[in-house]
Amino acid sequence: MSDRSAPYHISSAVIVTMPHMRERVVGSLLEMPNVEVYAHEAGKIVVVIEGTSTGMLGESLSRISTLEGVVAANMVFEHVETQGEVGHDRRTDAA
Repeated sequence: MSDRSAPYHISSAVIVTMPHMRERVVGSLLEMPNVEVYAHEAGKIVVVIEGTSTGMLGESLSRISTLEGVVAANMVFEHVETQGEVGHDRRTDAA
């Protein structure tokens, strides 16, 4: 049983690729655990990375940055929730 009060980290990142390598990089990202490709166009890819710690997110981002064809991989945003909050459809932004 997991601890429902444990932190859960969600981040977004922008991956810049050599344009001719984008599809190959997208394919590699689709195979990575806890990484979801959100959008891609030209030489840029937006991903969401999830994990139980900032270190786990950083590790995923480091692996992404070493993929062939990747020029840069930068975290844009990180949000922390507790395990009990994950999966709820509740807005946290101003209406």
